[in-house]
Amino acid sequence: MNPVVHFEMPGDDIERMKKFYAEAFGWKMIQYGPEFGGYVMAQTDETDEKGMLKETNRINGGFYKKTPEQAGHHPSVVIAVDDINAAIEKVKAAGGTISDNPMEIPTIGTYAAFIDTEGNRVGMLQPSQQM
Repeated sequence: MNPVVHFEMPGDDIERMKKFYAEAFGWKMIQYGPEFGGYVMAQTDETDEKGMLKETNRINGGFYKKTPEQAGHHPSVVIAVDDINAAIEKVKAAGGTISDNPMEIPTIGTYAAFIDTEGNRVGMLQPSQQM
């Protein structure tokens, strides 16, 4: 079974979004640079020095700027997989379409997004061996 390990939410004003979730829920924000599209890691609970959650059965998330595509306007989840290439083939065989080529996220793993049969944008992550 492949667990949900991360969530993502788009926003029009990322600074406003960061402020809202930090003030409303106490989440810690880590802003990444332009090489990651200005992505923001939202830490929802205590993490270790690598940014990994200290307790199990909890997930962190991320914020990104809304995109013109409809799929970029809705929250999504990220599912952990053992083999990103095999998972891509399974998604295709089940009727989904791959929307992003796999990309390496340093120290995190290999990520790819897909659109499921209902039009939902979902991510897959093959965690790095460093995690």
